[in-house]
Amino acid sequence: MVVAPEAAGGASPASTGSGALTGDAVPYVDRSGHRSSLISPAARKDLRHRMLFFRQASLDRIRHLTGVSETELQQFRRELKEGHLPDLLLQRGAGIAFARELPQGALLYLIVRAARPHRIVETGVRPGYSTAWMLAALDANGSGELTSLGPGSATGRSTGVRDVGVGQFVAPALRSRWTLALGNTEERLRELLGASHGVDLFLYDNGPIVARARFELRAAWEALSDQGILLAHHIDANSAWADFCRLQGLPPQLLDTGPPPMGALRMRA
Repeated sequence: MVVAPEAAGGASPASTGSGALTGDAVPYVDRSGHRSSLISPAARKDLRHRMLFFRQASLDRIRHLTGVSETELQQFRRELKEGHLPDLLLQRGAGIAFARELPQGALLYLIVRAARPHRIVETGVRPGYSTAWMLAALDANGSGELTSLGPGSATGRSTGVRDVGVGQFVAPALRSRWTLALGNTEERLRELLGASHGVDLFLYDNGPIVARARFELRAAWEALSDQGILLAHHIDANSAWADFCRLQGLPPQLLDTGPPPMGALRMRA
């Protein structure tokens, strides 16, 4: 559920069915009208192909993380190929900058479809590119909620990424399962993680500061459910992911090599 900020409509923060506090969220603003006409049909086709490109090693990793069968995984891939989400993202302004910065968007969709999480938390959200992929998967599952903590840092991001509004890529039809919590602090994250009986999927995408990454990975791991999955984007930005995996007695665990690379680790009860 997304609640408009007081300045925009007088609504006060409320709690969702999962117990997470909603915080101040942005109202929907359609900024896509003038953007879609700037992409040629050939460029649109190429970007759609980039969005739906999968490495076999990454698909194998999803099967290992979630226990999904090859048949089911192929079904989820067909959904993406035949669906309208890539086109919708392009219409809303998700051009080449996003296909380069987060090439794993479609992998997030597959993980959510396969793992069927009840509660997802992500940090560092800005325009909502990863958010849209995960919400679309929750919608296809018919259950689950996503809480996003943001906005994340714009440090090191390209101009095309920095200049997009918070939540712009999340279409109204996908917002019923979404809570956007503003207040990107350690205290806010503790509050969100503690508002549930377990997080089934956590995505760290909150910038390159190593101390922040270490804190969030540790806090999220402690909040994961028995079979929860921990994801970390841009794990080459600092040593936090490698250090965290070593604490578990493991080498750095990859979901996808990127660039940029994304890590994945599953809790084992």
